[in-house]
Amino acid sequence: MRVGLCQYESLSGKFKENLDKVLHGLALADRDRLEIVCFPECFLTGYQDHEDAAREHAFAADSPQIMELLDRTSQFDSTLIVGFNELRGKDLYNTALVAQKGHVLGMYSKCMTLMPFHTPGREFPIFERGDVKFGVVICADGGYIEPARILALKGARIIFAPHYNYINMRGLIDHFQQVRHDHVARAVENTVYFLRCNNVGVGKEEGVTSYDGQAYGDSYIVDPYGEIVIRSRRRKEDFIFADIDPTITDTSRKIGRSRHSIRELSQQLLDAAGK
Repeated sequence: MRVGLCQYESLSGKFKENLDKVLHGLALADRDRLEIVCFPECFLTGYQDHEDAAREHAFAADSPQIMELLDRTSQFDSTLIVGFNELRGKDLYNTALVAQKGHVLGMYSKCMTLMPFHTPGREFPIFERGDVKFGVVICADGGYIEPARILALKGARIIFAPHYNYINMRGLIDHFQQVRHDHVARAVENTVYFLRCNNVGVGKEEGVTSYDGQAYGDSYIVDPYGEIVIRSRRRKEDFIFADIDPTITDTSRKIGRSRHSIRELSQQLLDAAGK
């Protein structure tokens, strides 16, 4: 299976411009015969760290913006993963939409929310392209064991992780190291491909963030053995893809390490958490 990532810069509140970038990425994906392509976190709306700004640019799953997205992407063959700030009644979710040829396959909402105004999602859907199952986690979700493990236990062979990273300069290197190590761990412990699709940009974007930092990129595909198959350039918009083998599975004890660990240690984990 050929899968890829569009490491693009999203602009706060600029839906039309961001949608044009989605169309450009899908054109590249079709040209290179990708089956699934992913864009960064909150890509359609931009990512804001203030609630008023996030709500101003958010929209619902049945909004005119989503209808336009589906209409204009219906010509492409690649399955699309793209994020947005989603209004759901009075609640605001950080959501990734999965669509193919103008039809919504489903949505996933971030469970480990960074911003206090985002409502955490608690559903972990599985999607399919052909006979291959895949799932989505968003940014900070990949730093925890449970979200990726839930998807793997449901049969996901590939996990896509759209990101929006805008890091202050003092903490950038520490963040870079920890995120990479988290993703290698998720790939190895679940025997899955883990694909990080990060945003990119340099300098403070007015009205979006309250501090000076850098969105450095560093998107990549990690294989089930923890090796980085391909990574993007840093600090530049980029489009990367690779041919992967989703048939690689965890044969440990014939049920896989994740299932075995749950069977053997679930009560001890609950006891430890309770204490």
